[in-house]
Amino acid sequence: MFQLDVQAIHTGASAQNKEEAIRQIAAALTAAGNVSEGYVNGMLAREQQTTTFLGNGIAIPHGTTDTRDMVLKTGVQVYQFPQGVEWGDGQTAYVAIGIAAKSDEHLALLRQLTHVLSDDSIAEQLKTASAEDLRAILMGEKQAAEFKFDTSLIAVDVAASDLITLQALNAGRLQAAGAVEAAFVADAVSRTPLSLGQGIWLSDSANGNLGSAIAVSRTATPFVHQGENVALLLTVAATDDRPLEVLGYLSNLLLSNKAERLMKADAAGILALLTSEVDESADQLVAEFTIRNEHGLHARPGTALVTVIKQFNSDITVTNLDGSGKPANGRSLMKVVALGVKKGHRLRFTASGEDAQQALNAIEEAINSGLGEGVA
Repeated sequence: MFQLDVQAIHTGASAQNKEEAIRQIAAALTAAGNVSEGYVNGMLAREQQTTTFLGNGIAIPHGTTDTRDMVLKTGVQVYQFPQGVEWGDGQTAYVAIGIAAKSDEHLALLRQLTHVLSDDSIAEQLKTASAEDLRAILMGEKQAAEFKFDTSLIAVDVAASDLITLQALNAGRLQAAGAVEAAFVADAVSRTPLSLGQGIWLSDSANGNLGSAIAVSRTATPFVHQGENVALLLTVAATDDRPLEVLGYLSNLLLSNKAERLMKADAAGILALLTSEVDESADQLVAEFTIRNEHGLHARPGTALVTVIKQFNSDITVTNLDGSGKPANGRSLMKVVALGVKKGHRLRFTASGEDAQQALNAIEEAINSGLGEGVA
């Protein structure tokens, strides 16, 4: 994992415009021995090709492929601009992370940083944090304990004919994820879950909770327990209120008699239904495409994809089916890049709105053409 030295963080900086900010950052990279003098021209040229603004007040200026031979050693310099710097298109950067990479080393670094910075509450702290706090935030040392709920914790088509099998499967996955200890497993398996109706059951325990997480198991064939249908069991581990949001989405589905949607969806679909608003009045269109870019969706192709999506009025989410399975807002570059999409990964696009089909058609064309990088 990339390590960030506090000496590479410059707090309380100021710049009149983006070019001045980039020149400051390039000078720091040069002084640190990361790049030779001409690298600044590559950084400025990159901004002409596509903006390096990620969102949430954060930019990642870096050079073009033509200036990689000017990189002496991989590294970054972080500049904090408390007053903000106009980065184009009405976007203001408060933190700029200048990157120098000899090859594609910056891709892993970028994914690491965007994963941390995709938390909106953390991004707000970056404006005024001290150098030590900035380092801790960027390295993930100040992240809240992760709420674990992704497709690895969702099982569909489980061959089970009794509740205890589903209870054991869910509790076992939560334990494997480090969210619970043995006391939780023993208690959760020994007590009968609560029936919520429509084939949905809920299980939890007050014992042995180490973190907040949710596991879901759906039977291949529904069965009956004490006169009630069993189709899906949701098991909750909780050390804070974050699971309540998922339970809120589940409650809305039950109240609107839409729980059958959970029975038809795959793991990624279940995750989306339990973590995002569902517009019942709008038809949803879904399409899946495979990314062929050699280095996946880093900043440049990610920007190209988000630019296409922003041309349409429809609401569009992007899910990396070969990643966590969590849906991301297609209009947020930071959240799209944070999906960690690599070559060969399958992306699911869900669009709802008057121009949903046109949007999916345009997205398919852009991906097939290489998102500004040519077809790999």
